[in-house]
Amino acid sequence: MTTPATILLIEDDREIQNTLRSVLEAAGYNVLVAPNGVEGKKLAVSRSPDLVITDMMMPQLGGFPVLEFLKQEMENPPRVIMITANEGGRHKAYAEMLGVDDYLRKPFAMDVLLEAVDRSLKKAAAALEPDTPAKAKRAPRKKTAKPADEEE
Repeated sequence: MTTPATILLIEDDREIQNTLRSVLEAAGYNVLVAPNGVEGKKLAVSRSPDLVITDMMMPQLGGFPVLEFLKQEMENPPRVIMITANEGGRHKAYAEMLGVDDYLRKPFAMDVLLEAVDRSLKKAAAALEPDTPAKAKRAPRKKTAKPADEEE
């Protein structure tokens, strides 16, 4: 029997926090909850979750500083899904540049969240397997283009 994945949920809105926690636990995941980024960073370091789901806008420390910390300061960073009510495309682009697996805009359906969680955890599992077919496909490509000064 495999151990269920541990998910750290960083969300300041209690209603959203309780709903997401219930849905994730019902799906079989272990869920840790932090009400802000400061507490979330502490839990990420002490508990090493498999996945972090973080809100973008929170008091004390928002999702971007948390994401930067996870991806740049942790030796083995967890996968990350960012959730937000923000409609801005620049925020999504920055989150993707920092390495989020998914960026979900609130409100979202719970099946959309569970699908994103499943994808992220599958990516994490694939990254741990040294001989996966996906990794084998990443062999260097041969250059087939001719230099610009050559005629046919």
